[in-house]
Amino acid sequence: MKLLLKKDIPSLGIVGDVVNVSAGYARNYLLPQNLATQPTEANMKMLADARAEAEARRNAHRNKMAATAEALADVEVTIEAAANAEGVLYGSVGPREVSAALRDLGHDVTTAQVRMHDPLKRLDNALVDVVLADSIEAKVKVWVVRSKASEAGEEQQEEKSWSEEQEEVVFGAQGRDE
Repeated sequence: MKLLLKKDIPSLGIVGDVVNVSAGYARNYLLPQNLATQPTEANMKMLADARAEAEARRNAHRNKMAATAEALADVEVTIEAAANAEGVLYGSVGPREVSAALRDLGHDVTTAQVRMHDPLKRLDNALVDVVLADSIEAKVKVWVVRSKASEAGEEQQEEKSWSEEQEEVVFGAQGRDE
């Protein structure tokens, strides 16, 4: 079924596009939500201005995203995370943490724009894709380092285990003499 879009719909088209969709999608979603209409000449003329505005918005958005990609080209992000002595994180670093770190640096990046194959689970570095628009993407180097609290906790654990060993030696020797 051919319909004329009244609003931008991701992965389908922009305002003023004539699209071919299944009858069920048209009847159950597009027409009741007032997102599309029948492609008559009158409707096409009425939506011509809206289409020009939509294309202008898209071009402005693409230009903004290209500038953001250029700004992200040399960015390196450092994320602190708690880890054990072997460097394995107690949690993981995913798109949410990367986008938050980028926002802290002043870059307008959403969680959905950060693409990772798998979350980072070790103290390491990785190149992470940031997909800003259809063909505009940037790579950001992400460093995962041990958090200061994790380092302090590890030192306390080492001191505690050493003092426990000393207690065993001292009290163990006294217990045998008695």
